[in-house]
Amino acid sequence: MEDQNSSFSYEPTIENLSKAIFVVNKHAKTAPNPKFLYLLKKRALLKLLSEGKAFKKGLHFSQNPKYSRQQSDVLVSAGQYYFHMPPTKEDFHQLPHLGELDAAYRNPKTHLSLTKAKALLQQYTGLKEQQSPRSKAGQKKEPVYSKPVFKRLGESYF
Repeated sequence: MEDQNSSFSYEPTIENLSKAIFVVNKHAKTAPNPKFLYLLKKRALLKLLSEGKAFKKGLHFSQNPKYSRQQSDVLVSAGQYYFHMPPTKEDFHQLPHLGELDAAYRNPKTHLSLTKAKALLQQYTGLKEQQSPRSKAGQKKEPVYSKPVFKRLGESYF
């Protein structure tokens, strides 16, 4: 079996970009802070659509609609992969409604690290991840130690 990781290059081809979007989307579903990953996916898909490298196929009913209301998502085809993204008002007028999502269909399996996928999509979109100003991920702040102050009996601490 060929390792797809070793043959991966950072060339922004449709196949590489769609694999990277797939990996970022898969990790965003379980990430502690998925906002940046979903933004990266959205920007990459919008750029692919504007370049004519991806195509809107139609509308699907959402599997997990907000507030238990019926909601639709746009089905986007990029390479061998299909993705969903929020619709615009024009999408409801221009695209056919495909009904329920076909649960039998799955995107091809991809073995690509999140780091490589993010790097490719950031290079392609020009989007940069902002580091939290409070603390960097994985680093704990050292507690500040102050020496105890001893006063004689009857002296004030202030």
